[in-house]
Amino acid sequence: MLTLGVEEEYLLLDAATGLPVARAAQVREAARLQPSLERDEVQRELLQAQLEVATPICHDLEEAGGHLLRMRLALGEAARQQGCRLAACGAAPFTDRLPVPVTDTARYRTMRADTRLLTDQQLITGMHVHLGIPDRGAGVTVMNGLRAWLPLLIALAANSPLWQNTDTGFASWRTVVFGRWPVSGPPPFFDGADAYDRRTRALVERGLIRDIGQVYWHIRLSERFPTVEVRAMDVQLRPDEAVMLTGVVRALATRALGDARAGHGIPPIEQEMLAAAVWHSARHGCTTTVFDPLSGRLSKACDAVAALLDHLDPVIGDSADRRHVVPVLERLLRDGNGAARQLRQLRTEGRSGLVAMIADQTTGV
Repeated sequence: MLTLGVEEEYLLLDAATGLPVARAAQVREAARLQPSLERDEVQRELLQAQLEVATPICHDLEEAGGHLLRMRLALGEAARQQGCRLAACGAAPFTDRLPVPVTDTARYRTMRADTRLLTDQQLITGMHVHLGIPDRGAGVTVMNGLRAWLPLLIALAANSPLWQNTDTGFASWRTVVFGRWPVSGPPPFFDGADAYDRRTRALVERGLIRDIGQVYWHIRLSERFPTVEVRAMDVQLRPDEAVMLTGVVRALATRALGDARAGHGIPPIEQEMLAAAVWHSARHGCTTTVFDPLSGRLSKACDAVAALLDHLDPVIGDSADRRHVVPVLERLLRDGNGAARQLRQLRTEGRSGLVAMIADQTTGV
């Protein structure tokens, strides 16, 4: 199995109003006093109502899940001490008329100067799965193999139905907001690592993006580490859902590498088909149909998940990963993903009940 690491982005919300609060610096300072957090595990993000954590390199899902729960609990306590709540929701459900200030770094100040309103509207949070790879060629193989599964991953992970005090009608509004950047959405199919490097560097050399870090595809190669980064998914309400998605991503990557060695795999999905399927998943989540890459058609969400598990069975089999993946997937289909649960809670318990649920589930309650 490939090594893995998980990054999660969180929002800081006022406990009473649910509005984003610009207390990232204070919460990060309070987190330094939490004995279960390492000094550099909590990082700044673009806006001052956001923070990010990253696990160490992990070898199994149990290890990754332990780190995520540890960091969520400790950071949640640091947030509570500063009068706010840690929120693992993919978009801020409620906002004030004034924008949240950007974090005071040269890079973030430049981003806001370039894209003012777009930067102000980045009150969105995702989870990123990093997979260790032997070389960049293997990384492109993983990218090509995972492209077709992006619609299903986005549908399962959808956790951002609310935006600026409104039900957007989308399960993953974060996917829509993040798709506004110039190099975003599903990546194209690449004919090897040289093609990937040539095409991404050309974007910088021709002045279309400022640097390689602004390649915001749902899957990309790291420029600093021997990893592939899968960044398509909303941050998850519950830590075990984050672990489940991490296990699915790693199993899909392992299957893609094995298929490539055997000389077969899923045929590349046309870019326009894939983009439309991603939009469909952002819109509907798991409530209706989702694109099944094995059939090449829209299928009921339960049927697409069954096909996914059949596809992954040679990889996860009776392994320890299976107990972190299958039961959580079954519960998600039964109870709804984060988007469905947020909307249901808002309807039954109102604004304060929604904020309380998000905060509780973020720390594993």
